[in-house]
Amino acid sequence: MSIAVFRRLGALAFAGVLAASAGIGTALGQARHGATPGEFDFYVLALSWSPSFCEAQGERSSRSMQCAGDRPFSFVVHGLWPQFTRGFPEYCQVPAPELDRRIVNGMLDIMPAPGLVRQQWAKHGTCSGARSPGAYFETVRQARAKIRIPQEFEAISEIRTVSPDEVEDAFVRANPGLQRDMISVQCDAHRLREVRICIGRDMNFSACEEAERRSCRRERLAMPPVRPGRS
Repeated sequence: MSIAVFRRLGALAFAGVLAASAGIGTALGQARHGATPGEFDFYVLALSWSPSFCEAQGERSSRSMQCAGDRPFSFVVHGLWPQFTRGFPEYCQVPAPELDRRIVNGMLDIMPAPGLVRQQWAKHGTCSGARSPGAYFETVRQARAKIRIPQEFEAISEIRTVSPDEVEDAFVRANPGLQRDMISVQCDAHRLREVRICIGRDMNFSACEEAERRSCRRERLAMPPVRPGRS
């Protein structure tokens, strides 16, 4: 199978999960379709726990670059979302400017699905006010580089059970300046799905009451292990 076909299958698989998990996606209040680009209050950096995503996909994971490729993934970037204090803008330019393939391929180390990169640009990047797609994804990289993943989550080789508070506390300890009202943990029925961190337009951590209020309230969550890589 060619690399191009493999990536296309991965993108289709991811798109299917996006449609099925809209409640997990950007449920941070009322969406404002077609808002003015560049008019927002802060960003939310969404970091997905990749093993949970792959486990939720079941058999479809075998067609996904993220779940069946050579490289194992732990926390990956779901997106960088412009937010209002209440609600969020989306799809601010329809149709969205087309992404150059080099930009898409250049993001696959931290956003390991071409379909995800394109979808995030169309839905969120067009609302950022960035002068170009490349500028938006450079901001995505800056936001990701700001976050240090807690050491205890860097090499999980067997299933682990955590509480939302334990996850938040670990990220707060690992990232000076980050506080509990700047972070939100997301879950499904039993798995850790995502950690969302609020970042100001100046790339400093920012309080975000609405995001924190929607954090997972389950007592215990499973973190499926990171799959072994392929040599």
